[in-house]
Amino acid sequence: MDTTVWQTTDPTRPPAAPLTTALAARARDLTKVYGHGASAVHALAGVDVDFAQGAFTAIMGPSGSGKSTLMHLLAGLDSASSGRAFLGETDITALGDDALTRLRRDRVGFVFQSFNLLPMFTAEQNITLPLELAGAPVDRPWFDTLVQTLGLGARLTHRPSELSGGQQQRVAIARALIAKPEVVFADEPTGNLDSRSGAEVLSFLRRSVRELGRTIIMVTHDPTAAAYADRVVLLADGKIAGDIADPTPESVLAGLDALRQLDEQPPVTGTTPVVGA
Repeated sequence: MDTTVWQTTDPTRPPAAPLTTALAARARDLTKVYGHGASAVHALAGVDVDFAQGAFTAIMGPSGSGKSTLMHLLAGLDSASSGRAFLGETDITALGDDALTRLRRDRVGFVFQSFNLLPMFTAEQNITLPLELAGAPVDRPWFDTLVQTLGLGARLTHRPSELSGGQQQRVAIARALIAKPEVVFADEPTGNLDSRSGAEVLSFLRRSVRELGRTIIMVTHDPTAAAYADRVVLLADGKIAGDIADPTPESVLAGLDALRQLDEQPPVTGTTPVVGA
């Protein structure tokens, strides 16, 4: 069954900032299989996809579609069964454990659903922790830019218990950006936030792309969250199933609905792609 969903740019939405042609990450025939024999689960089945530098991309799909697996392979958090994953021009599927550790430390940032802040440290100490661990100096102008952009100036001496959920996630975003990573991977970054705090965090993620030149790849199940991105990549059954430029909540919902409708149909050979509304 062909589960491809095509989506054109929404003409009613202001255009995103121009994207460079350089790629921050890409996958080539990427496959991940868990288990063996009859119990094997094909989480990814030959994925080919590119992620541009200086862009905010959301990855979406039904439960079990492979979206988190794809992010983990691109970030070097898991190993591929076959195929290749690249960060910039580095084939991370060819790296050993030590090289992967250095890559994640020096070139990748992470934002998770749980904030993962150290409770005994202040907000400033949590932000600069990656540099402390790497033995690198703090770039104070860049630190000040992050603090100003994320609205944390009055909170730097506060510990996590003294911050709201949205403020804690903003600290986590600053921590992910402080070392100027090539790519920030965000896994359901608003999953533990109320709608207002979630909207603030998503706005800051988008500003970090458009104003600070960062690259963000975000996994989310929320169409409203995905609409903050420049582009949405849809997955189904471990394969790329569609691509939405300049997404809106409505266009993302339409794409997801098309995938569900296809999944409910009996397998038919020779089917054609479905056009998302």
